[in-house]
Amino acid sequence: QFNSYAQTDLGLVRQGNEDAALTSSILIAVADGMGGHAGGEVASAIAINTLAKIISLLESNEIDADSKDDLFVNITHQIDDQILQSSKDDPELSGMGTTLTALNISADSVGLLHVGDSRCYRYRDNKLEQLSIDHTVMQELLDQGRLTQSEVASHPQRSLLTQALMGDSGITPILINFKIKTGDKFLLCSDGLTNVLSNYEISKIIEANSDEDIAAALIAEVKAKGAPDNITIIWADLSNKKINSPVKKIGAANE
Repeated sequence: QFNSYAQTDLGLVRQGNEDAALTSSILIAVADGMGGHAGGEVASAIAINTLAKIISLLESNEIDADSKDDLFVNITHQIDDQILQSSKDDPELSGMGTTLTALNISADSVGLLHVGDSRCYRYRDNKLEQLSIDHTVMQELLDQGRLTQSEVASHPQRSLLTQALMGDSGITPILINFKIKTGDKFLLCSDGLTNVLSNYEISKIIEANSDEDIAAALIAEVKAKGAPDNITIIWADLSNKKINSPVKKIGAANE
């Protein structure tokens, strides 16, 4: 089960928090909303609130592992439908969308569901490894060898997404299962962290702090560097003990 520490922060530039996050004993998630007229806040809240509704089913013994995987993937289509409906109900919200990166834990593995550029990392044997692949124009150009890593930071289109939950059914959600190993820890975060700190800087801060202090330490470092965006972080370690972690929502989903 997950033992999670989560924190969200406006940053130093944004007026509102368009990030939202969810923690529970079996499911953790980060969503980073986008869109004018509070659209980003609405979209990320829809993602997190919709996801929260399937926690009890994912916990139950009534459905098998394959059915749980199907349920987990299909939730992205439900979120997409709800974003579309909300945009129809309030035209000012038109064009809103959100990323979603979520981890669901079962007996011996974690399932990573991912749309957009909010990231999931695994911290294993003192090494930080990115498990999610950004759905961005940048990542596609990197994959095609048309861009080098050093060119990314200054590229004008570095934040342009190739996939997000926008209510347009244009998503191909990816669910990948990873075997877990004793001692594994996981970091979920919005790009408010990863656009400011490198993977190397993040891993140095992880090394220097206790589990309960990592999220706050990362946010403090981002703010020291200007924090142009909202920052949301979940740091989760694994426990064999039965934890009754209540379902907790932070950021836009908490309002």
